[in-house]
Amino acid sequence: MDLLIVDGYNVVNAWPELIAVKDNLEYARDKLVDILSEYGAYKGYKIIIVFDAHMVVGRSISPNSAGDFEVIYTKEGETADSCIEKMVYSLVRQGVRIYVVTSDGAEQMFVLGAGAFRISARELRNEVKNAKREIAAGMSRKELARDRHELGSRLGKDIFKRLEAMRRDGLD
Repeated sequence: MDLLIVDGYNVVNAWPELIAVKDNLEYARDKLVDILSEYGAYKGYKIIIVFDAHMVVGRSISPNSAGDFEVIYTKEGETADSCIEKMVYSLVRQGVRIYVVTSDGAEQMFVLGAGAFRISARELRNEVKNAKREIAAGMSRKELARDRHELGSRLGKDIFKRLEAMRRDGLD
């Protein structure tokens, strides 16, 4: 399973829909968490979002995790960048395939140098939009398929022909 590590505030400050609600930072964080939890579940990624703790007011700074999704608030005095760098350095050496989402140029250079892959905040936003379209298209197909459940479409051709022949014989 691929691991996607996200610099939370870097994304909040890059996505227009999150910039628009940035005055309420807690809401912007929660919105990002909701968006990425759906995206990660759909794509099959393990996702870790890292937020700088110094920007969290009145909230626990312990990690919050559920299955393949985790939110980390750094320790006091620790930046998200340094936390991400430590994770990348350690996990790449364990053979984990890691993608780091950040638009910070220095952080991208470190990530690439450490053997991980980088994704800009804008690229992730495009990926999330594409996933949402795929989810919507899949739901539409399921709704269409649900509307008609004819037996003939689920039977083998030979069985369908025999049943059709039996039906026609019964009409005579």
